[in-house]
Amino acid sequence: MKFRPCIDIHNGKVKQIVGSSLRDQGDTAKENFVADCDASFYAEFYKKDGIRGGHIILLNARDSSYYNDTKAQAFLALKTYPGGLQAGGGITDENAAEFLDAGASHVIVTSYVFRNGKIDYGNLRRLASETGKDHLVLDLSCRKRDDDYYIVTDRWQKFTEENSDIIETMSPSISGTALLKHGNENTTTSLSAYDSTYADIKDPKVQSGRFISDYDVENRSYVCIVGTYILQEYFGGVNPIGQTIKLNGTQFKIVGVYEEEDDSTETSSDNKVTIPYTTAMRFLKNKNITSFFIIDIR
Repeated sequence: MKFRPCIDIHNGKVKQIVGSSLRDQGDTAKENFVADCDASFYAEFYKKDGIRGGHIILLNARDSSYYNDTKAQAFLALKTYPGGLQAGGGITDENAAEFLDAGASHVIVTSYVFRNGKIDYGNLRRLASETGKDHLVLDLSCRKRDDDYYIVTDRWQKFTEENSDIIETMSPSISGTALLKHGNENTTTSLSAYDSTYADIKDPKVQSGRFISDYDVENRSYVCIVGTYILQEYFGGVNPIGQTIKLNGTQFKIVGVYEEEDDSTETSSDNKVTIPYTTAMRFLKNKNITSFFIIDIR
C-alpha cells in the first residue's frame, strides 16, 4: 500500500471535512480540522519527502464567492510542488490546461463528464483532447443508495444513474524513471508498468516480440518492452529479444520492442521501458514513481 496525500481546500482554507456534509448553498460543511498553514506548506512537506501522486481538491463551486481564494491556494501548492500533485474540483475542457500549466501532473474530473445522471462521452472526449489521456483522471467517487453504490458528482451532492458496471476494463499502472544499464553504459529512462489489460485499452504499438502477458503479471516476471532509443543505442539496431538490461540494478529480459514514436533520441519518448505491474511494485520505494489506474468506459 502507498500513502497518497490530499490537500482539500474550502473557502480559501486547507480543511478536513465530512464530505457528505458539504453544501454549495452557503458554502457550508462540517469541519473536522481547519489548518493555520496555507496549501504551499503541505505541498512543500510532501515534496521534501518525495511523496508523489497526491491530489488537491477545490471544494467550492465555480460560482462561489470563495472560489477565487480556493483556487489561489491550489495554485500556491502546485507552484510549490510542480508535477507532484493532481488537481480536481470544477475542472472542464476550458480550464484544465490552466491547472496543468500551473504544475498539476493530472487533472481530476467527475461532474463535467456526467450530465443528467449519465456519462457524457462528448465532454469526456473534449476533455481528453485538451489534456491528453495521460494527464486525465476520472474520479468515480460513490455513495450508497438502496442496495448499490452510485457515482456522485458536484462535490458528492448529486447521485448519477451510473454504478460501477460502467467500468469495462481497469488496468493498474505505474510511471516514473529508472536507471537503465547495459554493459558499461547507463542512462535514465522512462519507466512504465501495466498488466495485460492495458493492451485492450491503449493498444500499445509493438514492432517485434510481445507485450506484457497474464503469465508475466501472475509470476512477477522480470521481462520488459523497450523503446527504439534503447534498441539503437545499446543494441545497434539489432533485434534485442532475449537479451537483458538492468533497471535499478535488477536484470530484465527483453521480450518486446515498441514502434518508434519520436526520433529515437535520449530525450525523446522512445527512451522508455515497460515492465509488469506486479514486478514494478518492488520499485515503489523509488520516490520518482507514482501509481494510478487507467480505465476504459463503455
